[in-house]
Amino acid sequence: MLGNGAYQAPEWTSTVVGHHRLRHDLAVIRLIGEFVPFAAGQSVEVRVPQQPGVRRRLSPALPPSLDGKLEFHVRTVPGGWCSGTIVADTKPGDEWRIGAPLGAFTVDPEGDEVVMIAGGTGLAPMRAQILELARKTDPPPTYLFIGGRSPRDLYAADMLCLLAGELPWLTVVPVVESPSDPGWVDEWYEQSRVDIGFQPDDLLYGTLADVLGSHGAFRNHQVLVCGSPAMTRATVERLVDIGTPPERIQFEGI
Repeated sequence: MLGNGAYQAPEWTSTVVGHHRLRHDLAVIRLIGEFVPFAAGQSVEVRVPQQPGVRRRLSPALPPSLDGKLEFHVRTVPGGWCSGTIVADTKPGDEWRIGAPLGAFTVDPEGDEVVMIAGGTGLAPMRAQILELARKTDPPPTYLFIGGRSPRDLYAADMLCLLAGELPWLTVVPVVESPSDPGWVDEWYEQSRVDIGFQPDDLLYGTLADVLGSHGAFRNHQVLVCGSPAMTRATVERLVDIGTPPERIQFEGI
């Protein structure tokens, strides 16, 4: 409590231990520090040393751990000073301030089958939930639809293939709007290429809204949607149009 009676929200300190630039506009940041009491699926408020006066909400891609590990997937937002700085200028040793856990995707580990729909870095809270479910004895069957404009937008293909191979209850469905990558070279993509990933025959083509719409109503599923505002809005509208009960849908991004 401050001297003037105003409440000061708690913050925790975490130090960058890894900055992995995977695309020209995307990086994975790993940190270790104080335990942050958030729940898998929540977002937290972040302050970084390059822009100390700017607060940005990010969703951890790991569930909370007592050893203070955090991971964030950050994509540059057009015109966004903070996101661009995080992607381009973050370096090991940077001290971040973490606060204000908020919201949540709430998955009942003893409930109905789960359908997760993630566009781009909307994958982060889904991954945290998947790893949280992996701690349970008998998780429900879980289907993760991960979408991008083209194959190279699926920046976590290697990690998702490994997860699906390790977790028999998890099915990953990659979706792209175009089968071909843009003609320009992304040097960060070229540097981060690995042998593990989705094969062309694994891919479904179309928008996430179109692909999910072709599956029919998810009347007896726990449905989670996260991505850009446009993707989230279009997908939720399509799910409702095909008969998925709105109360079955949780979403972030609109």
